[in-house]
Amino acid sequence: MNKFLKLLCLFAFAATSTLAQQTKYVSGNDSWDADSLGNHRAVVNAVAGPVAKVVLNWRRHDDPLNKAIIVVDAQTNQVVQNVRTENLTREQGTVFFEPTSGAGRYYIYYLSYQVTARTNYPQTVYNTPRFNASTEWINKMTGSNRANVLYFESVNPMNSFYPMEVIATAKETAAIIRGGQAYLVFPEDREFPIRLPHDLPQRWVQKGLISEFSGSAMKGEHYSFQLGIYPVTAALNNVTISFSEFKNASGLTLSGFSCLNTDGVRYDGTPFKQTVNIAKGDVQAMWCLIDVPETAVPGVYSGTATIKADGAPSTDIRVLLTVKNQVAVNGGANNPQLQTRLTWLNSTMAQGNEVVKPYIPLQIDGNTISLLGRKVTVNTSGFPEQIQTFFSPEMTEITNTPRNLLAENIHFHVVSAATHKDLTFKNKNFQLEEEHPGLVSWRSVNHNDELEMDVTASLEFDGYLHYTVKFTALKDLQLDDIKLHFPFDTTVSKYVMGLGRKGGLRPDTIRWKWDVANKNQDGAWVGDVNAGLQYSLRDEHYTRPLNTNFYLQKPLLLPTSWGNNGKGGIWMGIKGKSMLSENYSGARSMKKDEVLYYNFTLLVTPFHPINTDFQWETRFYHKYEPLDRIKLTGATVVNIHHATPINPYINYPFIAHKEMKSYIDSAHAMGLKVKIYNTIRELSNSAYETFPMRSLGHEIYSPGNGGGYSWLQEHLGSDYIAAWYVPEYKDAAIVNSGMSRWHNYYVEGMNWLVQNVGIDGIYLDDVAFDRITMKRIKRVLTKSGHPGIIDLHSANQYNKNDGFNNSANLYMEHFPYLDRLWFGEYFDYEHNSPDFFLTEVSGIPFGLMGEMLQDGGNPWRGMVYGMTNRMPRSDKADPRPIWRAWDAFGMKGTKMIGYWVNNNPVKTGNDKVLATIFKKEGKTLVALASWANSDTNIQLEVDWAALGLDPAKGSITAPAIPNFQPGKVFEAGASIPVQKGKGWLLVLQ
Repeated sequence: MNKFLKLLCLFAFAATSTLAQQTKYVSGNDSWDADSLGNHRAVVNAVAGPVAKVVLNWRRHDDPLNKAIIVVDAQTNQVVQNVRTENLTREQGTVFFEPTSGAGRYYIYYLSYQVTARTNYPQTVYNTPRFNASTEWINKMTGSNRANVLYFESVNPMNSFYPMEVIATAKETAAIIRGGQAYLVFPEDREFPIRLPHDLPQRWVQKGLISEFSGSAMKGEHYSFQLGIYPVTAALNNVTISFSEFKNASGLTLSGFSCLNTDGVRYDGTPFKQTVNIAKGDVQAMWCLIDVPETAVPGVYSGTATIKADGAPSTDIRVLLTVKNQVAVNGGANNPQLQTRLTWLNSTMAQGNEVVKPYIPLQIDGNTISLLGRKVTVNTSGFPEQIQTFFSPEMTEITNTPRNLLAENIHFHVVSAATHKDLTFKNKNFQLEEEHPGLVSWRSVNHNDELEMDVTASLEFDGYLHYTVKFTALKDLQLDDIKLHFPFDTTVSKYVMGLGRKGGLRPDTIRWKWDVANKNQDGAWVGDVNAGLQYSLRDEHYTRPLNTNFYLQKPLLLPTSWGNNGKGGIWMGIKGKSMLSENYSGARSMKKDEVLYYNFTLLVTPFHPINTDFQWETRFYHKYEPLDRIKLTGATVVNIHHATPINPYINYPFIAHKEMKSYIDSAHAMGLKVKIYNTIRELSNSAYETFPMRSLGHEIYSPGNGGGYSWLQEHLGSDYIAAWYVPEYKDAAIVNSGMSRWHNYYVEGMNWLVQNVGIDGIYLDDVAFDRITMKRIKRVLTKSGHPGIIDLHSANQYNKNDGFNNSANLYMEHFPYLDRLWFGEYFDYEHNSPDFFLTEVSGIPFGLMGEMLQDGGNPWRGMVYGMTNRMPRSDKADPRPIWRAWDAFGMKGTKMIGYWVNNNPVKTGNDKVLATIFKKEGKTLVALASWANSDTNIQLEVDWAALGLDPAKGSITAPAIPNFQPGKVFEAGASIPVQKGKGWLLVLQ
């Protein structure tokens, strides 16, 4: 719960209206059922008599006309039936009611609602007026007795309207704007974030117009204050705020003020300026920031904030900042209710491209760049001549044997409409531009008489290539096509994922067209287990769309170049010696000097060898429970989800941080690690910075139709997307807009949690950020030797609401920094092929391993990929029996050889029953799983010598594993029955 709002609860402030009697606003401390009566009520005192009349000066910012009034007798807790209203306005309303218990207290609820739809995606519908007053009672209304308002009460501090959502009346507003100014400026303290976008708060008219602000800050504190701007005569455009140098009485200076709304740093570290326009009659909060130096001399510093706008006179506000003789801890970030973390929105923490373990610095040899397990050779046109990987087929080590991804170089074809032949480009210039351990970039300029093709590209240490390809017309021209060819080696292009296809074996031909309105698809992954390439087609306007239920509300933008008004598409198939991916854009004309960007990105997979020992030794427990109970399960890492006592609010783990630290300290003492749920996609309404970030327009919160839970409707009003809701905590989240400065805050927040709370990593439940942010959080999570474990859970994105994208394809850019996958909810482990398991679920072709979730998964099929399921989930999905079997066998140090490896020493003779082995000296564990349509029998084909075992002494034993298999011994060469959809774990020794 917001500490500041709790403070409001302790002090019943007397807000004196210039026109009405004194009114108090207090908290009801959750003393009634808000989901039936509403979050707000007036507590009135009535005298005895048939009719009581009360005038409620409620000063609401909503429209009360079609909303119900419920009167409850405080003595009996019964709803009063004889009720009538009149003159209901936003400023006040008159209520007549029958004091059924005579003189005393009565509660008047004026925002009652009903909750419809799903529990976690509720929809609040406000009750409409339904009065059942009797005619006899109505006839007595002329003789009503006056009742008094004792106070207004919110169900709890979080729901309070006081003080910044209590509106000024029209008469009060008219009085304060009589001076004839084009706009008014209201300085406001950071403890009272401006909330109302279309009304002045009563607090401001009480204070009157002032041109001075006073505040105090500690040395080293991230301090902030607000200037509320209210256009009176016309809209204000291009509003800016500048600051003079601040001086104290001794002439010492203080500088560094900035405005959060107009100046900032993007999530990628680049600075930007933002235009602020304010409509007539709206209120815009302008947040002013300063990082007070720790070396600042205590005292009072004075300066000026100057507000300017196009065509309007400037306004000066005198600012007095008292610097106290105390040093703020962590810049004051430990007290975020004071808005000390707003400066995090402009953070560049971990923005440098330092190499992250297990990756190695890039090495350059001529035009060949080497990175962990891979090489990229670039030709003078700027495009890859060849891409190689050096991972073993088992994916457990890096070898000296390369696999070529390409049958020939990656290249463009630009086809002239006049000749129907390719335009030939000559290279004007090729040069390396940057050479760093973590990034190498280059540029190549290619041209002919009609076009110039300017190629800038970079390769990073994790295998990510980014290409900006700029075509400039040197004359008017007509083109049949501009198309990009990826000529894959046919031996590498075994699997495909994307373009409307689930992960699996590549079909003979794929034909695909752009459909961004419905499909989150702009490329594909093509490859084999130990060699592959993902590509995405983009232009200069690319922005990351929303995902996880919200794609349709902010889809991809159709690339002007590649899409070409629907003419573009992709064709894949065998052509000559290659499996060609032809990315075409179709016929078009270009005017002289016209520019088109045919940008694309590449990810060379795998990213690193799989760490099988981490899989066997790191066992997750997904529930907040007593630590001694968790320790007994054999788990080693606790994942603390949101909606728990130490992490109650979604994606905002900063409120119960003391409780979280205590839990983590105890876990560490017991040898357990603790990770927390924290991602970017939606954000709790309990975030202290909710209203400062709303002042940034749509930068951090996505536009939408509003609705959702009552708090959102009553305090945000409109223009948002309601997201996940937790009834137990009344936690109502709002959808983030995508790539924004919230990512900077997220990185800073992760760093703060590592350094001050001791988290050992994060559990990501889908993500709405890109690889830049992922790199940054990996850096801060692993700083100073912290483990920094990151695992990603995804609900299956292959559905209408998510734009039919594959989770692995969507999140592949994050895979280099993950430690485990949880794919995941709505994944079907029973009715999909082994190739789907391998490519979309297991993570193995990318250097990862995973776990299953939906309905506990299929434990037999899971073991073929080294996967179990989530603990705890259900009795049938308990991984502990398999954990114990691992320990009994001694999985640490084994070599995993999957069924996909040609020289796997154990085969089944049945392509529907697959075998993966885990080999160690003296014995081997064999995981069998069936995809056959019925029960079957198989006979193991074992290369005993390759296992280092004597076939004459060899034995095959199935250890007893509860809920998995009975104990059994098989003779070598014996027929082994395998049930449909099941399998075995067999020990060969």
